[in-house]
Amino acid sequence: MSANKGLSSRAIIGSFYRALAQNAGAGWIGDTSMLFNSDQESETYKWLGQSPVMREWIGGRNAKGFTENGITIVNKKYEATLEVPVDWLRRDKTGQLMVRINEMARRTNAHYASLLSTLILNGESTACYDGQYFFDTDHSEGSSGTQSNDLSIDISALAASVHGATTYPSTEEAVQCIQQAIAAIVGFKDDQGEPMNEDASSFLVMCPTTFAPVMQTAVSVGFLTSGMNNPLAGSGYSVRVAANARLNSSWTAKFAVFRTDSDVKPFIRQEEEGVTISAIAEGSELEFNDDVHHYGVKALRNVGYGYWQDACLVTMT
Repeated sequence: MSANKGLSSRAIIGSFYRALAQNAGAGWIGDTSMLFNSDQESETYKWLGQSPVMREWIGGRNAKGFTENGITIVNKKYEATLEVPVDWLRRDKTGQLMVRINEMARRTNAHYASLLSTLILNGESTACYDGQYFFDTDHSEGSSGTQSNDLSIDISALAASVHGATTYPSTEEAVQCIQQAIAAIVGFKDDQGEPMNEDASSFLVMCPTTFAPVMQTAVSVGFLTSGMNNPLAGSGYSVRVAANARLNSSWTAKFAVFRTDSDVKPFIRQEEEGVTISAIAEGSELEFNDDVHHYGVKALRNVGYGYWQDACLVTMT
């Protein structure tokens, strides 16, 4: 393409899709959420309890029905539109407009991180499929008993040689808090009173960026300040940390732990229409009247709460 003609809308749209494919967004999105395709305005997810466990065959088969719970997720339409003066298209010899287009693709890929972070932040005040808040102290289904995935831990009472603050715990305190969250997740029972996560092996610690360094240290060092072996390092679990800047303003003394190796996940991503980009560009009335082009991104999607049993919130006090 010659420089005097400038960038075409076709070239810009192609660049956007290439950039969109190259950057899948925050790595924790797929670890914490299930993606379901939708073909209508809303979808209802029926959580039917757990499949029956094996038992000794005595007196014939013992068929068990389902316990029916459910949530409905309504798709929402989202957009982002960039206005570009036609003269800029003609003058852009250094590629700055393509940088802006690629940046729009990157920000588009961050959309699910934004939606899911809002779910996480609202987890203590928004109900999930069992009618309780997603992070709550009194979940109960069938024969599960009362269970809590909303822990409050007094870090000053922990057995640590070095103590920190709730806004920046010591490594030893961080290790013990993570351990308690993992123990809670592994111990959760289903509606038949059976362990749900006894085969769990991989976990994600999500925290504000403010104390991400101490969390990274807690899951990676072999020895603690006291000289003792780090129990997380020898636990047999794989634990990694995701620093989430979207939590910074609200979570000054909190973090969450998620199980990441299960087919079911704590959250649902629902998509009716994936990301598309369209343009009002060459030869349009907009170009004639205003001497600008518009490049618009659109998606129909939403998110919702999945299995609370694969998540645990820790508040350090």
